[in-house]
Amino acid sequence: MSVIVVTGAAGLIGSETCRRFHKENFHIVGIDNDMRARFFGAEASTSASRQALEKNLKNYRHYDADIRDAGAIEKIFKQYGGEIKAVVHTAAQPSHDWAAREPHTDFGVNAVGTLNLLEATRQFCPESAFVFTSTNKVYGDTPNRLPLVKQEKRWEIDLSHAYKEGIDETMSIDQTKHSLFGASKVAADVLVQEYGRYFGMRTVCFRGGCLTGPGHAGTELHGFLAYLMKCTVTGKPYRVFGYEGKQVRDNIHSHDLVEAFWQFVLAPRSGEVYNMGGSRHSNCSMLEAIDLCQQISGRKLDWKYVEDNRIGDHIWWISDVRKFQTHYPQWKYRYDLMGILKEIHAACVEQ
Repeated sequence: MSVIVVTGAAGLIGSETCRRFHKENFHIVGIDNDMRARFFGAEASTSASRQALEKNLKNYRHYDADIRDAGAIEKIFKQYGGEIKAVVHTAAQPSHDWAAREPHTDFGVNAVGTLNLLEATRQFCPESAFVFTSTNKVYGDTPNRLPLVKQEKRWEIDLSHAYKEGIDETMSIDQTKHSLFGASKVAADVLVQEYGRYFGMRTVCFRGGCLTGPGHAGTELHGFLAYLMKCTVTGKPYRVFGYEGKQVRDNIHSHDLVEAFWQFVLAPRSGEVYNMGGSRHSNCSMLEAIDLCQQISGRKLDWKYVEDNRIGDHIWWISDVRKFQTHYPQWKYRYDLMGILKEIHAACVEQ
């Protein structure tokens, strides 16, 4: 029996991972205790997603465990041992703002939880691939020092710069303001790399930008495109924070990210790091995203601007994914920005 352990199994990326690997006849061990509902309230709960996994995937088994509990994690890993072929770690506290309110909880989930999973993997299934969903926030606000040009509806990098195609993995993660969330993810990211380099384990950090899709339980503090479309469809007011609404993000569909996971698991490497997002293929500013949501939905968004950019927030982020594409040339995007937004819109209308 081939087993994959998926943390945050009922979340956007976790549930996509469960479905993708289930198609490949893996037995899925899902770990998720719905802390998202605690972070962001009942509307962000992943309980419905968990129920769907249990109903639709015959080889899915759920564990309502907390990744901060080393004993609980060890018990699960010990049960399956060498049958575990891959660990995909997507569980996280994902919000800048929330981290500042409860630093111990944020660090416990993001850093200590990751350490518990790495050590359980090393003890019970050291040959398995270990995939970690890191974040571009490990670079702190260093991207804001790039030569940026203000355009009508977006910020854009000076196209003579080396990062004109996107920011690659050579950018320093040092001497920068991360936010406490970014700092806890840095700790986890470096741990994942070190278990690869020091112990020779098959580990990878995917430093994602905006991860999205129709299964995203978006809220104001997390889930940019999903929450924006939700507000446009329902008439709920939306707030744009800072940078004149011209801040740029690249957006990657959960399907495309998980397909990258699959390619890595097929041919794992040790201690790798990849920037992974929509790249030049799929990106937009806040103002551009508002225009697209209104265009697709046929409705006008009720929004206001707040002159208060969030601490450590990026003015411009586009990922350079060419390193991953070089290592895994079979990987291709399925979704562009319009494809992503149309799927999210359809999901909002169905709710």
